[in-house]
Amino acid sequence: MSARPLVLGIETSCDETGIGIVRGTTLLANVIASSMDEHARYGGVVPEIAARAHLEALTPALTAALAESGVTLAELDAIAVTSGPGLSGALMVGVGAAKALAVALDKPLYAINHLVGHVGADVLRDDGTDIELPTIALLVSGGHTSLLHVRDLISDVELLGETIDDAAGEAFDKVARLLGLPYPGGPQIDRVAVGGDPKAIRFPRGLSQPKDMAKHRYDFSFSGLKTAVARWVEQKRDAGEEVPVADVAASFREAVTDVLLTKAVAACQDLGVARLLLGGGVVANARVREVAAERCAAAGIELRIPPLALCTDNGAMIAAIAARLIEAGHGPSALSFGADSTLPVTVIQA
Repeated sequence: MSARPLVLGIETSCDETGIGIVRGTTLLANVIASSMDEHARYGGVVPEIAARAHLEALTPALTAALAESGVTLAELDAIAVTSGPGLSGALMVGVGAAKALAVALDKPLYAINHLVGHVGADVLRDDGTDIELPTIALLVSGGHTSLLHVRDLISDVELLGETIDDAAGEAFDKVARLLGLPYPGGPQIDRVAVGGDPKAIRFPRGLSQPKDMAKHRYDFSFSGLKTAVARWVEQKRDAGEEVPVADVAASFREAVTDVLLTKAVAACQDLGVARLLLGGGVVANARVREVAAERCAAAGIELRIPPLALCTDNGAMIAAIAARLIEAGHGPSALSFGADSTLPVTVIQA
């Protein structure tokens, strides 16, 4: 094996086919084929369409990643793949492909947790600085909103809280559809909110009342917020008034951002961890990053955000976790592992 492990990572947990190649903590290739346009007509991800799109995209994406990295399959030290959590059918495509490659090439195979992968993306920073631990990690994407306590990237990750209904990304999609904006909702809400007043409408902050904090201090709920926006918009329309789309978008985005960062900063303070890492596609939202920087600076917390290209689902983050496992002397996963749509975050390697 080379001085640092050369690993190919496959990620197919949702609607993006990600193939990444890393050598240790150095990113060599990050190829992503998205099926987002195919889901847009339905206003959200359709699992069967996602799985079929992965089947069609895997070989071209793999070929592109090998070309981008300048390495051959024979040179690889290991294969890594997301085994969960995610959409079952989508995961199965990636797991099947990874097993086929591992057997055909006689390479060790590592089954990696998708959520921990988002934290691992931070080790691929251009500045070469390694992730400092422990850290609180706030992962916000279309399918997940999770708050983690990461004491060790490959052996000790604790779930502090998660969404109990809609994930933040889902709420963005549903509110965008309500306002007549295209899918995916996050970038569209971000775009129209620029001209709006975030204080125009005081939408509810889910699970933030004193009565909620004992049981759900670190959990998230965005279903009530989504309903509140719908009711507000309906009342305007029923009264024959024009809906101020920019103000609604800005106020909704502010409510989501407020809840996310209030709970994340509270976790840092409660647990005495002066670091917060953001991950997941919603981190691309400008207001989320802006408020995170403000709140962390005020609380004396170091904020870490992986390169934005690695915040969405990608194979490079999966390869990076596997490389870290290999360097720590962990053996490969047994070929008997399967796709696990509800894989707990405490299971870093399946």
